[in-house]
Amino acid sequence: MRYLKRKIDIFLEEWKQDIHRKPLIVKGPRQIGKTESIRNFGTKYYAYVVEINFVEEPKYKQIIEDGYRTADLIRNISRMDPSKRFVEGETLIFFDELQEFPEIATALKFFGQDGRFDIICSGSLLGIHYSRIESNSVGYKTDYDMFSLDFEEFLWAKGYDTLFVDDMLAHMRKLQPFNETELSVCNSLFLDFCILGGMPAVVREYIERDSFEGSLITQRQLLSDYEEDVRKYAQGMDQMRILNVFRQIPIQLAKDNRKFQISKVASGARFKDYRGCIEWLSDTGIVNVCYCMNFPELPLKGNFDEKKYKIYFADSGLLVAMFDEEAQEDLRANRNLGVYKGALYENVVGEALVKSGYGLYYYKREDSTLEEDFFVRTAQDLIPIEVKATNGRAKSLRTLIESDKYEDIHYGIKLINGNVGYADQIYTFPYFCAFLLKRYLKPDH
Repeated sequence: MRYLKRKIDIFLEEWKQDIHRKPLIVKGPRQIGKTESIRNFGTKYYAYVVEINFVEEPKYKQIIEDGYRTADLIRNISRMDPSKRFVEGETLIFFDELQEFPEIATALKFFGQDGRFDIICSGSLLGIHYSRIESNSVGYKTDYDMFSLDFEEFLWAKGYDTLFVDDMLAHMRKLQPFNETELSVCNSLFLDFCILGGMPAVVREYIERDSFEGSLITQRQLLSDYEEDVRKYAQGMDQMRILNVFRQIPIQLAKDNRKFQISKVASGARFKDYRGCIEWLSDTGIVNVCYCMNFPELPLKGNFDEKKYKIYFADSGLLVAMFDEEAQEDLRANRNLGVYKGALYENVVGEALVKSGYGLYYYKREDSTLEEDFFVRTAQDLIPIEVKATNGRAKSLRTLIESDKYEDIHYGIKLINGNVGYADQIYTFPYFCAFLLKRYLKPDH
């Protein structure tokens, strides 16, 4: 099976080179390629890899019976499987499916102090156990958040190299429009990515078959697996409420007002009853929550209303897989997004921002039509980002830039199904450039 190059590969190499490296915890939703990437790294850089999966081999939960000291754990693992080799400086110990056994995080402090072996832990749905893991290992670990493939990783999978991406960024920085061929190629690749999303199983199938054949079946199986996780891990909570919220997301995103309304989820539903459900889905990494700002100004943290939000899928392919049958057929056969066009592009841009390290915020003024899709910040500026389904005028964006009320806003970005441009303090880029915004906004350019 062909390995898909990932951004975590670079991070893991840098981690290995750090002489002060701490045990590493790789977080992220299920089936995004965590285990595969860690195994690939392990076989490349270590003579010995000791892998323990707490789901497949629950017997290993007994290794802490004599305490958490490294020598005790190594001895107990060796007793259970004498073939596992522990050679100082040459061994990676990989604890997988950490969510099944968060207690092992207590051992990270002792492994870190011992220093003879490198430790990587990984698991799905770690967010919901994280306070427990954090308290057990605070100060003795490094965290890495992993996601499904972003558009850049998708391009790598398709065989495009870093020069292709560098050229896209150069177009943005020079405000140089793409020529017709470049635009056509990038738009076509991006639409494929929108339809497929970035789940490795879906992308690999698409690359191997060079078609969408089977992709919907794989996506729907992933959705089914996520729903199964709700039933398995959402303990002490109303699982049906969580599933109802999950299933409502595409319906509410398809509306002009994409604000998520709890009242539409079920008859008599109230925010206080569902608050934990949204937090649970967010903590698992299945969804991205975009909060409404109280006022468009810096700082962003704390400046939002927790009762007003939009919910996007963390992977656009899973949103697409929940569309109705007619929309599916039209999308895959004719590449027509229909009524879901605005929702899908907004979801993909939100996904790109999160994968770049941004939080998600929007703004809607109650007493007017002023509304903006996303905001990001640099050291000095608050930058509104508008995602246009059609290439019309950006009235709200202009108001935010031109009005004296919004002191932190000096320019804006508009993402469209079109080309690079600039006018009246608004930078316009094609949708497919969304994943490059953080690099574009870096002060060194």
